[in-house]
Amino acid sequence: MEQRYHNSPKEVSTMTTAEMRGNFLVDGLMQPGELKFVYSHYDRVIVGSAVPTDKAIVLGNYPNLRAEYFLERRELGAINIGGPGEVIVDGQTFAVDKLDCVYAGKESKNVEFKSVDPKNPAMYYLLSYPAHMVYPTRLLKKEEAMPVSIGSPETSNARTIYKYIHLEGIRSCQLVMGLTVLSTGSVWNTMPSHVHDRRMEMYFYFDVQPGQIVVHLMGQPQETRHLVMQSNEAVISPPWSIHSGCGTANYSFIWGMGGENQVYSDMDPVAINELR
Repeated sequence: MEQRYHNSPKEVSTMTTAEMRGNFLVDGLMQPGELKFVYSHYDRVIVGSAVPTDKAIVLGNYPNLRAEYFLERRELGAINIGGPGEVIVDGQTFAVDKLDCVYAGKESKNVEFKSVDPKNPAMYYLLSYPAHMVYPTRLLKKEEAMPVSIGSPETSNARTIYKYIHLEGIRSCQLVMGLTVLSTGSVWNTMPSHVHDRRMEMYFYFDVQPGQIVVHLMGQPQETRHLVMQSNEAVISPPWSIHSGCGTANYSFIWGMGGENQVYSDMDPVAINELR
């Protein structure tokens, strides 16, 4: 499990492109037959992926967790962005289609990820935070995820937000998780932007069309930086950083947060004309 460490706003303001990518970009996700994780010291989030093919992928343990098993002191959210699959948690099987979400609570000992068809494998995006309370393991289908349409074609940001793990959905200790799908012709996400000092956030871009990119904006509002991102790449967003993006075509992304609270609206807005 790769480890990433904190970077201060002052440090980030002087980073080169290579340094920005080395500290905040998480690439190499969604590799067939592989399980990959990156551990960030921002709120001790673990981000990763599992793509089972002809056999199940088992959620293993890692020495740096100093735990008897992965979820001894953690909780996990898994969203499938691929073909039909199954997630098995302590003997309970959940059938997951594209954009369905499974939450595995603290003290879940045995977690497996499967694909129904190895030629069209399930592709699980995984997000885990420390947990101090046990909440039930649950499946939430895309259709149950409280879709809300916001934005407009006039500002190129018409999009639908799906909420999975939050105070009115799947309950968790501190994990908040959902996804956003941009409409055809719309390219901007989370604009106007915001920060939330009480929570860090992970973005995972997917369904970026071949030959297209997303330019992810981050940094302090008056000291912005950017990362050029491809499909199936994630970015670590510190609590003090904005997190917006603009693509060369429409795309989708999974957002996940952890920190001091789970209030979805806890954010400090930044007016567009204040960005620098």
